[in-house]
Amino acid sequence: MTSIARMICASLGAATIAGCATVAADTDYRQAALDMIRQDFHSAGPATVERVAVRDEAQQLCSQYPKERPPEVVARIEAAQLAAVKPPSDGKYLGAWQEGEKIAQNGRGMQSSDAMGAVNGGNCYACHQISKKEISFGNIGPSLYQYGKLRGNSDATLTYTWNKLYNAQAYSACSNMPRFGHNGILTEAQLRDVMALLLDPKSPVNE
Repeated sequence: MTSIARMICASLGAATIAGCATVAADTDYRQAALDMIRQDFHSAGPATVERVAVRDEAQQLCSQYPKERPPEVVARIEAAQLAAVKPPSDGKYLGAWQEGEKIAQNGRGMQSSDAMGAVNGGNCYACHQISKKEISFGNIGPSLYQYGKLRGNSDATLTYTWNKLYNAQAYSACSNMPRFGHNGILTEAQLRDVMALLLDPKSPVNE
């Protein structure tokens, strides 16, 4: 290859790299992804396009800071999420622990094959040890065995546990735990049943 040819190739290569850099700098990849989702995906049952395409402030901030988050951002997320928690409408925190166990075992829900209004599960065992009778459980989250036995049933414990189940980000910004109440995954009655599973002295969790 002659020196002139080498110069032309080098120039073309530099131009190509510069062109790629320009495209990358000028492209709004987030908007492009959202446009693609809205064009190629269709809502089916409870699996809606909006669940993917529409993000609240907490989700946006968690995406903006996927790892290290400034303290002021953490405080902002947690304060906003705690303020959005709705306490039990009748003031009663505990339901039936037997139903709570069924919810903890059930991982089904909010899929395109589910009917609108179908009952969702909590899939709690996917991340937590809860009852000693269940030997198949995940360890992404802490063990909840003897949760109520160790903490009691004080008003502070009831409030904290409800808030945590309703919206985990109220106490841990960008938590991997689903926002069960906030996102309508579990109903108020279901939340009370899971509360009973964790806190009722007669629950196998507290043996």
